Amino acid sequence: MKSATRSANSPFFSTAESGAYRPVGGISKRGFDVFTASLALVFLSPLFLLLMMLVKFSDGGSVFYGHRRIGHNGRSFRCLKFRTMRADGDRLLQDYLRNNPAAYEEWRATRKLQDDPRVTVVGSVLRKLSLDELPQLINIIRGEMSIVGPRPVVEDELELYDAAAVFYLQTRPGLTGLWQISGRNDVSYATRVAFDTHYVQNWSLIRDVSIVFKTIPAVCFSRGSY
Repeated sequence: MKSATRSANSPFFSTAESGAYRPVGGISKRGFDVFTASLALVFLSPLFLLLMMLVKFSDGGSVFYGHRRIGHNGRSFRCLKFRTMRADGDRLLQDYLRNNPAAYEEWRATRKLQDDPRVTVVGSVLRKLSLDELPQLINIIRGEMSIVGPRPVVEDELELYDAAAVFYLQTRPGLTGLWQISGRNDVSYATRVAFDTHYVQNWSLIRDVSIVFKTIPAVCFSRGSY
């Protein structure tokens, strides 16, 4: 993938390169992120280790997967997840989309597939419960992500934000956010962009805490998760 800071043809990246935006929420949001992520890692460490073993023993492949995403001010970073896909996933996806026009349209519109041929058996369970995203607590401690914010996107996706990309770039991507608690994949991409824009324009620490608490039932009931 192209480096985020070298996408000269994208106007929102030229804005980001200027360093004009400090992360939304400043010190209070960052303090909340570090405290919450550190506490969660300690509290969830037994589950973390169990999931590592399940992923490793399911097919012998790597435990973690780091996909390059766009972060605050257009900086790219490796977004960590427990691996949920087969090693030959890219080939499987291309073959599947080539032979399934409806799936191709679904992928083109949302960058997601409800029936993704790349996902392993263990991976499907982790995705359904959003447990595959737990390693992003490490991204949060590193300062690449936040507890709450827009979900991290790849460069091609950010182009779908059009003028609203300027709002995405003003904050660190989040482990959860308005999209997470409002239907996730059951809502259109345009609605997702609207959620992200609204979040940045109306940020408050109380709102972050509220979103965290609302994430719990959303994850437990697997709303829009696949």
